[in-house]
Amino acid sequence: MSYDTRTTLLCHCVFSAKNRLPTIPTAMQPRLWSYVGGIARANKMKALTVGGMPDHLHVLLSFPPTIAIAKAIQLINFGSSKWMHDQQGTRFEWQAGYGAFTIGISQIPATTDYILNQEKHHAKKSFAEEWKMFLKRHGLSEDEE
Repeated sequence: MSYDTRTTLLCHCVFSAKNRLPTIPTAMQPRLWSYVGGIARANKMKALTVGGMPDHLHVLLSFPPTIAIAKAIQLINFGSSKWMHDQQGTRFEWQAGYGAFTIGISQIPATTDYILNQEKHHAKKSFAEEWKMFLKRHGLSEDEE
């Protein structure tokens, strides 16, 4: 029997636009989400779900053990920033920090539902409140480096 490397590495990643400003136009969002999926594919990852709001993006990533999460985030941030700049003709940047929260296979449906229903969630909760909820849920404090 062969024991080749097998992994399931799932991460719910959250990126905020620079200064949490709403710089992702609603009309541009489906194209940006699709482009993020393409960046993932081009780098041997899978973007299982991508969604967000004018001021932030969520992506459920499956990635191979050969790519560190920091590298995965860097690839997506750099590629999508450049694409947004090229598409809009204006400077676009993501916030320096990000959130990367591991999930298990059983959490894929709920995480996907959460990502795809951002407008509904943000009708009740701001991005700042959402961010605090994620940190608390994952045992992190707001002031951690």
